[in-house]
Amino acid sequence: MSHDMPMPMPNHTMDGMSMMHMTFFWGKNVDILFDGWPNGKLGMYILALVVLFVVAVAIEFLAYFSAVKTRASPIISGLAHASVYGLRMALAYLVMLAVMSYNIGVFICVVVGHAFGYFLVKYRAALKGKDDLV
Repeated sequence: MSHDMPMPMPNHTMDGMSMMHMTFFWGKNVDILFDGWPNGKLGMYILALVVLFVVAVAIEFLAYFSAVKTRASPIISGLAHASVYGLRMALAYLVMLAVMSYNIGVFICVVVGHAFGYFLVKYRAALKGKDDLV
């Protein structure tokens, strides 16, 4: 094989493929996590935003679970906490990937979901009279 021959370059045309945005944009025409979802339909876009909001709230609740003391044996308690931590990290990474779609609606729903979840966790702790509200 001669090293003097140029290597063929791959075809860089984007026939049938969508380009990923590299700046924030507003609109329902976005792919979130999966190719073709929410498919540019307004109803599916709103459903995706609601799902991301709920997942962001759930992440905050799962973060609170790690502070809850269980009365089980140390091994069972450790496995339960590790499982919840793994689930929380998986959900957090999925939300991070959704935000990387650079859609402003996705970004706003995720931030508001995290803030609302944090508020609910701290409000619930305040109602129970806990001192660790920080």
